[in-house]
Amino acid sequence: MGSVAISTSVHGRMKVLATMGLVRACSRMARQQGKKIGFVPTMGALHEGHLSLVRTAKQQCDLVVVSIFVNPTQFGPNEDFSKYPRTFERDCQLLEREGVDVLFAPSVDEMYGNSSSTYVTVEGLSNKLDGVSRPGHFRGVTTVVSKLFNIIKPDLAFFGQKDAAQVAIVRRMVSDLKISVEIVACPIVREADGLAMSSRNAYLNAEERKRALVLRRSLIAAEEAFTNGERRSSKLIESGLKVFAAEPAVRLDYFQVVDPETLESVEAISRPALVAVAAYVGTTRLIDNVILAS
Repeated sequence: MGSVAISTSVHGRMKVLATMGLVRACSRMARQQGKKIGFVPTMGALHEGHLSLVRTAKQQCDLVVVSIFVNPTQFGPNEDFSKYPRTFERDCQLLEREGVDVLFAPSVDEMYGNSSSTYVTVEGLSNKLDGVSRPGHFRGVTTVVSKLFNIIKPDLAFFGQKDAAQVAIVRRMVSDLKISVEIVACPIVREADGLAMSSRNAYLNAEERKRALVLRRSLIAAEEAFTNGERRSSKLIESGLKVFAAEPAVRLDYFQVVDPETLESVEAISRPALVAVAAYVGTTRLIDNVILAS
């Protein structure tokens, strides 16, 4: 991200800022003018899913801030931090086209300094779903998101429903720490064939790309069973696992039915429930989910 070493630049009408001080000043001025601030946090490598969040933010807010920051603290020791796709110039063009007002693109040093030792952890929830196979991941997420909220002070923050566990954990953090921001969860955006859009889809070769559709098919199977009257989670999980059995090259991480807020497993569905799946397609870990509600 050498292209953002400067502290400020302009892409069309969009300001590109690399320091906390400049973003804080920009945010402060907007608040003094009575503007509602919307914030979309990203790690870049933007796709239509991210842009849908930006469009929703534009509809609901007067000033839209997007961050691009590949956050090292949410990657495990054997994960893909160094090879995570970085497409900064393209991302800038996409955001400028969408009418984003401010892009905050800090360096790792700007966000953490040389001796940062404070972390924000949502106990309990952070060890559910992705937190089991990615220990420490959600601690990294909540730490950086709390920093970003503190810097930008948005009125609304927009997250994708694809990261359902992240949404639940950030909501709890905001509630527990009494942060004055409303969390808005936006619908999953899918490719034409149903695959949930993800920056990590870029890692898939042609054969893996076909196999990745098993995640969506497994959720559809559970959804169909639910539509046909099945309310027992064990049976819904069974229907999803059958789909995975037909695609042995894809390694299942989890297929669970949980409460969308607590991420606790539910035995029978009597109110909206989250069916969440994660699997490894080759070396790429993908996630997807669906909300079931009568």
